Amino acid sequence: MKQWFNSGKPWIWLTAGAVSVSLIAVIGLLMLIGARGLSFFWPAEIHQMEVRGTDGTVSTVIGEVYDTETVPMERLRESGVQLENYNEDTLERWLLKIGNREYVPLDFTWVLAPQVIKDETPADLAVLERSKDGNFYGYVVDVLENGNSVVNDADVRDVLQQRIDRVVELNEQASDLQDSEIGAINYALNNLRLERRSLELQGQLTSEEEARISAEEAQLRADYQVLEQQLFELREQASRDEVVMRDMRGVELTLPMYRMLAVHFPNDMGFFAKLGHFFVQIGKFVSDDPREANTEGGVFPAIFGTVFMVLLMSVIVTPFGVIAAIYLHEYAGKNAITRLIRIAVINLAGVPSIVYGVFGLGFFVYMVGGSLDQLFYPEALPSPTFGTPGVMWAAITLAILTLPVVIVSTEEGLSRIPSTLREGSLALGATKAETLWRIIIPMASPAIMTGLILAVARAAGEVAPLMLVGVVKSAPMLPVDGNFPYFHLDRKFMHLGFHIYDVGFQSPNVEAARPLVYATSFLLVTVIVGLNLTAIGVRNHLREKYRSLEH
Repeated sequence: MKQWFNSGKPWIWLTAGAVSVSLIAVIGLLMLIGARGLSFFWPAEIHQMEVRGTDGTVSTVIGEVYDTETVPMERLRESGVQLENYNEDTLERWLLKIGNREYVPLDFTWVLAPQVIKDETPADLAVLERSKDGNFYGYVVDVLENGNSVVNDADVRDVLQQRIDRVVELNEQASDLQDSEIGAINYALNNLRLERRSLELQGQLTSEEEARISAEEAQLRADYQVLEQQLFELREQASRDEVVMRDMRGVELTLPMYRMLAVHFPNDMGFFAKLGHFFVQIGKFVSDDPREANTEGGVFPAIFGTVFMVLLMSVIVTPFGVIAAIYLHEYAGKNAITRLIRIAVINLAGVPSIVYGVFGLGFFVYMVGGSLDQLFYPEALPSPTFGTPGVMWAAITLAILTLPVVIVSTEEGLSRIPSTLREGSLALGATKAETLWRIIIPMASPAIMTGLILAVARAAGEVAPLMLVGVVKSAPMLPVDGNFPYFHLDRKFMHLGFHIYDVGFQSPNVEAARPLVYATSFLLVTVIVGLNLTAIGVRNHLREKYRSLEH
């Protein structure tokens, strides 16, 4: 036994066991997040329950079961709930999402199992997904066009689906018109306003320039009137149709069709129909904009903002980190100052991220950004251009945060390259710069990519500094669009990490937001893994490409 311990094998097995437990924990956590997040997109059955209240009245509740829990009866009695002829110590209760937000006090309600008289799942119960006020649950009674029924002898489901498809297409056309052509005109008008202001400040606003700017503004406003008329026509066409629904109270309600996004009948769907609906909902979640205070809709702006910010950060941090590592390893003398710099770099990796956020806000946003506004954008003042949080300052702040990781990783890669390669290259007549560019840096490129992978993994998950230097709850415009200069680095952006925080802790509707927290968390992990796998693929390619230099 003593010989076995002295051989070191116990420590090998302990290390392997610790790694295995860590992997199992991480995989289990990812499976839990994925299961809870992805189950949100699976079409759940819609229940119609006859519920007897504590006062003896019977009411109908229609909704989907969101959660189930077992509670002790003592807890319910303390909250004032009394159930006759029920003597068990615990009971089961269901959390139902009943939707119909504008007609009921709360769109979630708890139902106690002993109070349920009848529980059915009728096939003709419909779920209407809307752009406002959440889902509507009920029975489709009729479809109206300008107040007149258009169902006749046709199936009301088919007619409703056709009209919703028509409305969705019209709304998409209106949204595209407003975001692209009308948005471009507004952007051009704002640029003309800034140009006039700039010429005024420089004392160069002549009558000819004023006439030119006024003529361009008049033409843009005329174009705007034409496009605005087209927009009004599209909205008028979208508001033509209505749908008559009967809710759980038995009341028939007429709902405007222009708010409808989709309709489905989950109780009448087979497995493959549900599977198709599942993937359609995931596609919408990835590609649509958020709505209803981020508790519904998609997260595309947050995905785009996260990836764009990380790529911009990578472009900034890689050259600076590599240059710093090359200087420290290849040029700096081995003295106390160099050792002090290395210690400072290592210690920077342990500074809390919020400190970097405060530094970025004070130095980059207020000092550097304010100076840029004074020098290059005086016509826009007092409205700041770069003197306000934006995606560029967020990327630079995270670049400084991850810089120590890239420096340390690159320097370790440089230290593994044999000195004989350097000496051989110099002996053959190459300069030191040529040796670095053609021999040293290519061989160290896998280590550089390793540092970049670690930097991306940390930067993509950071939230605290971004809250100070650029991220917002909802960004009306992406940092990239069709207006010159196309990349608008001064704009604020959305981020998946902050989106999770906002939905999970700042949401006005906690129950509705809970599944989105899991879904967005799983998506954030997927984005980080995707970015890392891309970098790992590049690293492995470089490692194979320059493997011959090692021999």
